[in-house]
Amino acid sequence: MENNCFNMTKLCPDAHNTLGTVCIFGTGDFGRSLGLRLLQAGYSVVFGSRNPQNSSLLPKGAQVLSHVEAAQTSRVIFIAVHRENYEFLSAFSQELAGKVLVDISNNLMKNQYPESNAEYLAKLLPQANVVKAFNTVSAWALQSGSLDASRQVFVCGDNSESKQMVMDIARSLGLTALDQGSLLAAKELENYPLQLFPLWRLPIYIATGLTAAFFIYCVLTDIVYTFVTEGKNNSYRIVISIANRVCPIVSLIMLSLCYLPGVIAAILQLYNGTKYKRFPDWLDKWMLCRKQLGLVALAFAFLHVLYSLIIPIRYYVRQRQNIYIISQVKDNKTLTFDSTMSWRSDSFYSLGILGFSFYVLLGITSLPSVSNMVNWREFRFVQSKLGHITLLLCTAHTLVYGWNKFLYVSRYKWYLPPAYVLSLIVPCIVLVLKLILITPCVDRVITRIRQGWERKSVHVLHDTSGQPLFL
Repeated sequence: MENNCFNMTKLCPDAHNTLGTVCIFGTGDFGRSLGLRLLQAGYSVVFGSRNPQNSSLLPKGAQVLSHVEAAQTSRVIFIAVHRENYEFLSAFSQELAGKVLVDISNNLMKNQYPESNAEYLAKLLPQANVVKAFNTVSAWALQSGSLDASRQVFVCGDNSESKQMVMDIARSLGLTALDQGSLLAAKELENYPLQLFPLWRLPIYIATGLTAAFFIYCVLTDIVYTFVTEGKNNSYRIVISIANRVCPIVSLIMLSLCYLPGVIAAILQLYNGTKYKRFPDWLDKWMLCRKQLGLVALAFAFLHVLYSLIIPIRYYVRQRQNIYIISQVKDNKTLTFDSTMSWRSDSFYSLGILGFSFYVLLGITSLPSVSNMVNWREFRFVQSKLGHITLLLCTAHTLVYGWNKFLYVSRYKWYLPPAYVLSLIVPCIVLVLKLILITPCVDRVITRIRQGWERKSVHVLHDTSGQPLFL
């Protein structure tokens, strides 16, 4: 970086105690924010503008010159203009020859043009060295010092020296520069900021589908059934009672879906006898969004906790309690203490508290600021071992809630099982399979496979007479 900085300093001899001079074409929001950040980092900044006299909004300390004059002051030039305006650069292509042009542009939609903006710029100015960078960083992130935004700057280009200069500038601004290869990667980098929660789509679709399905199921078995068979209107239970039943069900199923792909992957590795065979595409996509699945599941668990906290103050609950107490007084009866019920209720609440506490711990450790502070073994211990313990606690919490209700025929309305019974299917499958996989004999084989061991396959050859020969 020192050589590059010295080269830039020679082009601007008046820049004392600075890292060099950087030129910016474009005086929009991003150009001004980038210029301010460069000035704060110790660079001299020169803006190239069509109207050098109109510079009231530019950061204090920056020079404003015409495009031709500005291009002569620095080797690195940030092109902070839209692709539609690139044509004006052709007018002084000789002045840009040998310069490092940093294309920071983005489009309005994915794959808007046949080639990327950076490749188009490189064709327009073949004598310049075009580098794609900074298009994934927002003007707000530069203004805020990247304290509350992404610090990653993806860089690609065909000239390694030019890429290194841009990466050095990014690092001097406190950003993390990542080399993405040649300029062919520019199209992918330009599509990246246009993606809308790509890893969140599948979890949100699953959560929406589960919520809708179980909501309809609970309304059918609790509200519609009561109205049809008894003529009672219990529709008021939809707002809280049904919602508080659906949220934990969706949360438990989605938590189990976080760990089901890992179980499936282990089974496939056992079946194939190697770790070098690719997983199916659907499993790859599933495993990539496990973090998002867990965070959505945590959100539903939070809703369940909030709904549960307001149960004592509900009008419906207070009315039932008052009616029960009055009936006890009128009949002069006292309810005897049931130790079994006490054990059940205390176990139910205790398992819920422990499960939710571990749930929150998993969510906290998934944050980048926290996960970056632990090593891989610590992260794996929390997300894998504690994660399965969380699933076990939450499943036990649901089992204690159901207790022996599944034995009563009256619970099966229209021959449909209670909703909590359906919610236990996937978690129990995951836990049983995981229990099998962690047995010493099976775990030993999986560990060896993941360390590179491969099961030798039987090769069948045939002799000249067609008889099989086993090797």
